[in-house]
Amino acid sequence: MGGKRKPSDTLDVFVSYAGPDRAWAEWAAWHLRADGYSVELDVWDWAAGDNVVLRMSDALDRARRVLMLWSPAYFERRRFTTDEWTATVADRGPQRRMIPVRVAEVSPPAVLAALVYRDLFGRDEDAAKATLLDAVRGPRGAGGQPEFPGTAKRKPPRDAAPRLPEELPSLWNVPRRNAAFTGRDAHLVELRQQLMGGRTAVVQALHGFGGIGKTTLAIEYAHRFAGAYDLVWWINAENPALIGEQLTALGVEAGWTAIDAPEAGASVLRRLRAERGWLLVFDNAEDRDDLLPWLPQGAGHILITSRNPSWETAAHPVPLPEFTRTESIELLRRSLPTADRADELAERLGDLPLALAQAGQTIARTGLTVPEYLELLDKETAEILSEGTPAGYPVPLAAVVRTAVQRLTERDPAAATLLVQCAFLGPEPIPTDLFTAGSKLALARSRQSIGEYGLARVGNGTLQLHRLTQAIVRDSTSPAGRVRIRLELEEALLSAGLDDGKDPRQWPRWAALLPHILAVDPAASGDAGFCELACQAGVYLVSIDTRQGACQFAERLHAGYEARLGPDDLRTLQAAAVLTFALLQVDRYAEALAIGQRTYDRRRRLLGDNHPDTLISASDLGGALHGLEQYDESVAIDRDTHERRLQVLGEDHPDTLLSASNVATSLSQLGRRFEALAIEQRTYTKVRRVLGEEHPQTLSSANNLANDLIHIGRFAEALVTAQETYVRCRALLGDDHVDTLDTANNVARALFELGRPAEALPILESTYARSRRVFGDDHSHTLYTVRLLGMVLIRLRRVHEGRKMLERAKAKTAAPKKGGRGRR
Repeated sequence: MGGKRKPSDTLDVFVSYAGPDRAWAEWAAWHLRADGYSVELDVWDWAAGDNVVLRMSDALDRARRVLMLWSPAYFERRRFTTDEWTATVADRGPQRRMIPVRVAEVSPPAVLAALVYRDLFGRDEDAAKATLLDAVRGPRGAGGQPEFPGTAKRKPPRDAAPRLPEELPSLWNVPRRNAAFTGRDAHLVELRQQLMGGRTAVVQALHGFGGIGKTTLAIEYAHRFAGAYDLVWWINAENPALIGEQLTALGVEAGWTAIDAPEAGASVLRRLRAERGWLLVFDNAEDRDDLLPWLPQGAGHILITSRNPSWETAAHPVPLPEFTRTESIELLRRSLPTADRADELAERLGDLPLALAQAGQTIARTGLTVPEYLELLDKETAEILSEGTPAGYPVPLAAVVRTAVQRLTERDPAAATLLVQCAFLGPEPIPTDLFTAGSKLALARSRQSIGEYGLARVGNGTLQLHRLTQAIVRDSTSPAGRVRIRLELEEALLSAGLDDGKDPRQWPRWAALLPHILAVDPAASGDAGFCELACQAGVYLVSIDTRQGACQFAERLHAGYEARLGPDDLRTLQAAAVLTFALLQVDRYAEALAIGQRTYDRRRRLLGDNHPDTLISASDLGGALHGLEQYDESVAIDRDTHERRLQVLGEDHPDTLLSASNVATSLSQLGRRFEALAIEQRTYTKVRRVLGEEHPQTLSSANNLANDLIHIGRFAEALVTAQETYVRCRALLGDDHVDTLDTANNVARALFELGRPAEALPILESTYARSRRVFGDDHSHTLYTVRLLGMVLIRLRRVHEGRKMLERAKAKTAAPKKGGRGRR
């Protein structure tokens, strides 16, 4: 459908610019269109949802000239401008001309250094306009006649021409801009686009945490786009009773009213209704209803900053997030002597702009090193965050938080209590249904009150506090208060309905609450019920395959209990069993055997041979022996555990069925394939009935069954079973879970044995890549995949590659340890 474009499709000028220079782009485009040129500017001519890359490519194809607005931001590699100017350099058609003009002091890259550029900045408006038009018109012909300005299809704008960007209007009272302003380019562009989106007064409400930089962003917007307005007035809206006086001051300054005129503020609102080209900023507004009477109508823009997110009926709410990590590091680099550990510092400060600015200022002024600052942040969070008042912020972060908490306490004591409880949980979203002491309506009101003071983000049934807000609130809590809150949180978490880390139906709830269980520090708890909850959290981590994370959690939990309660305490033994279970999943079989044996011996002595906890340790001990390839010992302890579970738990209990599978896998490794297959077939039938098709234990049994079918040569049956299981594993556990990867290997192995190696190859290549990423090169699962891949490559006559794979597997002793996972 391609073909040559018609001449009417040509474009005189495409404006290429970086986001921070949008005001210059609007100014240049306006004057070029007024002079008769056809101009394409993305923010005017591209609709929301357009493919930016395709629109840019199309505009560059059609444009006779590319007006490049050079600035430091223009040459940042991460921006679209890099694609624009490099494409223009690479493809300069006979009619294409690059027109560089500088809008800020900058040296271009070497490839553009030969181009002659003009400067628009540092001139008055008339001189800048003349320079722009002269640059676009280009050299004159032999007769001295200017080049024909183009075939404009649009009528020149009828509105007054914009002033130079950042040239202040005569009616102006905006605070000085922050010289250290960093980042926020996307938010400034989005804000400008939203404000330009209507003909009547457009109201945008920036909201977010205290210290997020709402006021700083509003000031930067006002300065950056000052040239687009004839009037910009800043109003401190924290005290609604003083808004009228500030509007009156605007009226007096503009000559619209006398200072003592009755209802002067209202008359200013009426006057604004008839005016155009104005911007009002209501800074630090707290309540929508208090501000609503002071929002004028008319063809102007209104920008509100507030901690309160509830502006839906009065304005378009614009949530302001924390800095990106790149923005955080950029800000820190302005103050830190070196960039060492800047990323770690930004992480610990939660990318909160005020905290970052304070840290940089404190480090620069005091000579502290970043490690010293991080240590103080750990030990004296509130005190270190009381240091320094960076430019653009009225008070330090600690004062911001404490003032908001004090006001919340005065207004809503129940909400303040909820806030303090949440401060001792994790920084992730907190499901507020944990707190059921009051009515749901009272809880909803408290949640709303906390959000209105910018102390948390309010989600659908959740609260999320910034980690520094939490730390400041915790530091303000007395020791007695900390003890009381801990007990309250333990009780709340114990009532959350979590009791089985292996049950997929509970996994979404585990995912939501695990960060908060960890924040309470289970190892410091003396409650047996909370110990059980913590241990089930470890089982959950193993079940969802956060392998190293589960080991680290279990190691900390066990070490904490053992140091505090002793090795024979039942809570210590429970944590030791979870640690053994976790170690089995990361091939640390020798460690698992040592810990598992000690735990088993102690449980036999304290609880007896047939106690369910003793049998769990016996099952784990069998798993360690299996992993160490001591299959005779493994099958012996597995058979004994199975018999005891039959007596104690019954033949249909999930643990009994799991022991039966463990017996089958050990028998299979001893070469007793048919015996193993018979046991696994019976087990699979029962486990499907007891737990259902989609339970992880059912999937594990199905995978073992497919493996047994392969070993006795029933490859077609094995393929059907493995393929069905693979689909279910991916849906329930995800692509990177070890059970999913095991099943993928069985699918590939069955295809290979059926003479279909070409179908097996892509499955193994994908599985190999994922296994390396998840487990590493030396893990038994990765090496088993390597061995299968080598066999398939040789069958496909890629002998050299296949042999290299087999040599790699042999060098690492890659024995396939099927059935080790899930042994309990």
